Amino acid sequence: MKNIIFQLNLNPANTLAILEFMKPLIGVFDFYINSSIHVALAVLAFLAITVMEYELTIPPALWAFVFFGTLTGYNFVKYSKVAGLHHHRLTRSLKTIQIFSAVSFILLGIVAFRLSIQVLLITGLFSLATFFYAVPLIHNKNLRSLSGIKIFVVGFVWAGVTVIVPVVASEMPVSGDVLLTFLQRVLIVIALILPFEIRDVPYDPLNLKTLPQQLGIWNTKMLGEAILLLCIVFEFFKEDSQIAYIASLLVFCAILGWVLIISKADQKRYFASFWVEGLPILWFLLFLLLEKF
Repeated sequence: MKNIIFQLNLNPANTLAILEFMKPLIGVFDFYINSSIHVALAVLAFLAITVMEYELTIPPALWAFVFFGTLTGYNFVKYSKVAGLHHHRLTRSLKTIQIFSAVSFILLGIVAFRLSIQVLLITGLFSLATFFYAVPLIHNKNLRSLSGIKIFVVGFVWAGVTVIVPVVASEMPVSGDVLLTFLQRVLIVIALILPFEIRDVPYDPLNLKTLPQQLGIWNTKMLGEAILLLCIVFEFFKEDSQIAYIASLLVFCAILGWVLIISKADQKRYFASFWVEGLPILWFLLFLLLEKF
């Protein structure tokens, strides 16, 4: 910001005016990130990719259900125990986020009445994993605190909600291709989490045994690259694939692979929380664009 102001050669009065003008906009953007709206849109992008890949017809209420469910679940996990230096700046706006999450939960309950029991039961199974991710299950330990399991739980839940749930909601059988897409999605979510794991190295307690703690940052990056390569290999085992989907997957994996390489513990503020988290949205837009050709 200071560099931009300097280049524009503004006088002090104009500088203060610009900074005052920017404050509300920065506040809105921070709320967008911290309240998990960005995450919810990324999950919706994954859902849309599945719908497009298999040409599914899903109830309109499912879109709202996944959106509000992500907001509620993610904020519950994220703020159930606010700790760590990188969460310190959230304390002032935490009450607003809690109110926002409560409203999202009420809307989630209203939308749930418009979905079938089968969809709600399957979603409930994945929701249990989210619940016990934050709430103690065994010996006062939740799934998040169990050594090395955190990213696999998140990958399982995101893949289940964005692949299995829409397939069931469309009354389509869970075929071998769908299971391969499910595995791809698990791996992709794990790869997406790795920049966050790298960022959190200075904050995570050693008993968490995250991948960067166990393997080192460079080896974690190489593992991420291998995971993305495996995702691409899985695609060629499917019986039926779209050229647009394959092309968008290749571009997405290339971009995510590059993002992994440049990830570091000392990241810019929005590197992971906005740019990395927004990559599924970019994938969806690529798929949408390529499908028109």
